Amino acid sequence: MDNAWHNAMFTEFKTGERITDQHIVEQIRRAVLMQRLPPATRLPEVALGEIFGVSRSVVRKALTRLAADHIVAQQPNQVARVSAPRIDETREIFAARRLVEGEVVALLTGNLQKNQVQTLATLVEAERSAYLRGDESERIEHSLAIHHYLADHSPNRVLGAMLTDLILRTSIVIALYKYAGLSSCYLEGDHDELLALLKQGSAEAARCRVQQHLDALEELLDLKSEDKRIDLAAIFGRAS
Repeated sequence: MDNAWHNAMFTEFKTGERITDQHIVEQIRRAVLMQRLPPATRLPEVALGEIFGVSRSVVRKALTRLAADHIVAQQPNQVARVSAPRIDETREIFAARRLVEGEVVALLTGNLQKNQVQTLATLVEAERSAYLRGDESERIEHSLAIHHYLADHSPNRVLGAMLTDLILRTSIVIALYKYAGLSSCYLEGDHDELLALLKQGSAEAARCRVQQHLDALEELLDLKSEDKRIDLAAIFGRAS
């Protein structure tokens, strides 16, 4: 078993603990969100079973659940892969997120409790600190935490659930299409400005600000070609 694959994808795996399909789902979801597991990466059932010490049936159940969440793509008689949305779908994902997250922040504007504002401020500062240290993995984690916090506290729970799904799908397409050589998708000041508007701005101003943030993020992607499919062999230099 390739140790590099194990370390890159499943750093929290602990020997001896009872592994369930839920555990596998959480580990793969996190690896995708942290952009450690690139789109189109093959996920062989046998290899995953060896990593987690479980049967193929447990792995298969986890992959089915991940497919339902658009994290994994499954085709009959083919090895499952991390989802790799096409360019047109990528544009649709961003368009949907602009609408949904715009409405969520509009609903939250002026309605956050003091402790909630402080939690967001802590996350914003943690993201900036990670960026200045050059820790891109941690920066991504804090950036995602900011948006997930908004989704989790949405007054409209349906919109919150939709936003949670779109945050994940956006993370997948960023990993797939961000310009080669771009070390970070950090947008200086965006989250600070959004937080200020959430505290005491107008709902429409907050909506526009988060939509501008997503516009800027989409502009960091290379959506001119679709020749960016990466598999496990390309990552680790071995036959999969």
